[in-house]
Amino acid sequence: MKALTPTEIGKIFNKNAKEINEILSDIGFIKKIQKGWELTEAGKQNGGIQNNFKGNLSVCWQENIIENKILKEAINPNKNSDELNFREKFKAEYRTNDGHYVRSRAEVIISNWLFGECIAHAYEKRVPIVEDMYCDFYIPKNKIYIEFWGYESDEKYLTRKNKKIELYKKYNLNLIQIDNNIINNIDDFLPKELLRFGLALN
Repeated sequence: MKALTPTEIGKIFNKNAKEINEILSDIGFIKKIQKGWELTEAGKQNGGIQNNFKGNLSVCWQENIIENKILKEAINPNKNSDELNFREKFKAEYRTNDGHYVRSRAEVIISNWLFGECIAHAYEKRVPIVEDMYCDFYIPKNKIYIEFWGYESDEKYLTRKNKKIELYKKYNLNLIQIDNNIINNIDDFLPKELLRFGLALN
């Protein structure tokens, strides 16, 4: 089977090699290190091959990477997914200090807290798993996901919540859960939770 370089993959998806490597890093298949790109365990499982040329690391991929569901979804998100349709019901109308628009006052508190601590984060990012799932917040450093559970009295919401928690456990992802009781104590809660996943505040 022919091995594809990020440049060759990029030609298929109309991206350059840098964009492909950033996407592969984003979905946890590779990670950036001082000497280049290092293959992760997830990357090995998805056909990655580590190259080492005179100390410079790069990764190429088995041909079937172009059919990889996680990669394809990261490049072209499915606009008709159940998860996105669910989010459409709750419009993002609350503006945060860093310019995000979020769906609740509690999410404003979380986003503003992260911004205030200079923690880079994304809002409503697709989780890099086969199943269709988006997180509330994602912290690229240490790959930490944050979910705010705000509609505890809604049966459909609770079903969705439990399914998402199961998937976070299934893939052994770093998850911080916040509810309406915790949101008022976020200054005490979040630093401890972030530290649990190796992210200490300055």
